[in-house]
Amino acid sequence: MKKTLLTLICISLTLSCFSQAGRLIREASRTTNLEERIKLYSEAIALEPDNLDAYFLRGLAKNDLGDFHGAIIDYSKIILSKPDPDTYFNRGNSRYALNDYFGAEQDYEKAFEMDSNFIDALYSLGCAQYELEKYEEAIKTFSKVIRAIPLDTEAYYRRADSFKALKNYPAALNDYSLAVKIDQTSLAYYNRGVFLMSINYYKDALSDFKVALRRDKTNTLAYFFKGTANLLLGEHMTALEDYNTAITFDSKDFDALIGLSITYYKLNDYEQAELFFEKAKTILAPNQTATEITPFEDTYWYTNQYYYFKQMFEKLNKL
Repeated sequence: MKKTLLTLICISLTLSCFSQAGRLIREASRTTNLEERIKLYSEAIALEPDNLDAYFLRGLAKNDLGDFHGAIIDYSKIILSKPDPDTYFNRGNSRYALNDYFGAEQDYEKAFEMDSNFIDALYSLGCAQYELEKYEEAIKTFSKVIRAIPLDTEAYYRRADSFKALKNYPAALNDYSLAVKIDQTSLAYYNRGVFLMSINYYKDALSDFKVALRRDKTNTLAYFFKGTANLLLGEHMTALEDYNTAITFDSKDFDALIGLSITYYKLNDYEQAELFFEKAKTILAPNQTATEITPFEDTYWYTNQYYYFKQMFEKLNKL
């Protein structure tokens, strides 16, 4: 009789723990406070150490909070006990956020291996391969995504980036054009225009930026790139209009301010050229006198038009 009673008490305590752990998990799902959510999941795990759902949900919360290492630990606990595609995928996301592209690649590959319909894992695998400079592999992976979802423009963009990295510009342009045919949005034309700018097809790029702005007049970056295309094509007055429109959206757009400075210099209006150049320098190097080009390293001009900008920088610096 005593043994039976003890057994019943143990069962009752176990059910009580399960019930309490479940209550904590439900309570955690109702709060938007990530730290509180993690605390509740941890309490549930303390009561029920083998509750893999609690580990998974805590991993998601940690990832959203930016604790990627903590998330990886929780996901790894599940993978050691009962691996599944979702956990591999989410651990891959946390690894990707930490720039551990090799680890992310392995996790995404495993997730897709376990579930051949997991196209998000396949797409993410391509992104990791791209970051690892495995461009040919990335192209093959994004091609699989496109075969599975022919209207996925993001896959076309990422495959285009891979072709571009291999300097296969015709193939890259073809992918951007396919995305335009599918999407027909301001963003699609803008993306192709930016690519065309990168290979010095300024006239074609200008046409795309015009269409992009007809579809969305609030596409602020399109004004900057349209202005830059006009500047490089020698259409200086139109370039001024475009850059001025860009800075009405963002007065601290240093790329547009530099564009204005260069354009005014081309028009021999050195006073205005100096004014806008100083404004750009104030934003980029607020606590120093920018006589060197290094404060401009994060600008469009430095990263995409270096030799042109270096010449103009030297001229503007003498004003």
